[in-house]
Amino acid sequence: MKTLKDIKRDLLADPATLAEYQNQAAEFDMARELIAARARAGLTQSEVAQRMGTTQSVISRLEGGQRAPSLRTVQRYALAVGGRAVVRIEPMPVA
Repeated sequence: MKTLKDIKRDLLADPATLAEYQNQAAEFDMARELIAARARAGLTQSEVAQRMGTTQSVISRLEGGQRAPSLRTVQRYALAVGGRAVVRIEPMPVA
């Protein structure tokens, strides 16, 4: 039986799939960061939503990584989970 790691490796062997995966990396990184912050705070999506004055479905979409949220939204989310948002610009790796 193939593992998720095997399937990912096979899919990313295709150059077009790899390019699209890399294009969406920032959105997925943001989603992982939001989810990790919420988990550290021990909160549910509903609790974060209530603290932000929004709905659970909005939080689900934010954490889904389909598109990057605005900086203001990230700041509100950070406050809701007891943190602060920090922006950092990193150099691109040299190929």
